[in-house]
Amino acid sequence: MSVMPVLMLGAGRMGGALIEGWRRSSAFEASDLIIRDPHLTDIARTVGDLGARLNPPLEELAAAKTVLLAVKPQIWRETAQEIGAFLAEDAILVSVAAGVRSADISAAFGGRRVARVMPTTAAAIGQGVASIYASDPEARARAHAIFALVGVVVHLDEEDLLHAATGVSGSAPAYFYAFVEALEAGGVAAGLSPEASRKLARATMIGAAALLAQSGEDPADLRRQVTSPNGTTEAALKVLMGEGGLQPLLRDAVIAATSRSVELGG
Repeated sequence: MSVMPVLMLGAGRMGGALIEGWRRSSAFEASDLIIRDPHLTDIARTVGDLGARLNPPLEELAAAKTVLLAVKPQIWRETAQEIGAFLAEDAILVSVAAGVRSADISAAFGGRRVARVMPTTAAAIGQGVASIYASDPEARARAHAIFALVGVVVHLDEEDLLHAATGVSGSAPAYFYAFVEALEAGGVAAGLSPEASRKLARATMIGAAALLAQSGEDPADLRRQVTSPNGTTEAALKVLMGEGGLQPLLRDAVIAATSRSVELGG
């Protein structure tokens, strides 16, 4: 399966994270990248110095085998009108534009095959997560090939499940950051200095996440392992896991994000 060259339409936060992740993985040469973005970031310019083509003439876009649609959802149709006619007929679209349905993308790009992906920006360090939907097997394989280089890939059987994937994964890094932020504030409220609470909260959360990843154990089992009967952790968990605690809060948060994703998708 020929994946390269990859044309990136948009190299902002998500596109830039992918560029950085691919660069770190050394999976392919910078010369295999074509980047179109009116506002080139430092990472785009870095791979440009290494051989990537930055904002080349439209006629050169026909070389791309894979087209990553990473522009803001509000301007994707404008982008399709601008460059669609210049793409190769067999080019496959891989879209990370939230809420834009694959049928609409395919129609706007002349009927070309499409895969939709809900990724996370941790792709920049090879720790991303990508939820993928595509009705076409080759489009699905194409998306898998480029996202598996920078993290974990999960395939979805129905396009509408991308809304739920947004709630559980796409939006979830913010939930984690909010939790750490609140934990730091809790430490200060208990008497720690802001700097001490910051170090303790962040290092502890990073270590716990690494243990969860490396041990392969169920999070409930790991929780029980560090919860002594009638101890300090149990006292805290009675608050966190009580009525109105983490489980109902996160359930409602995921449902809210999922519902908003549906609304944005029209």
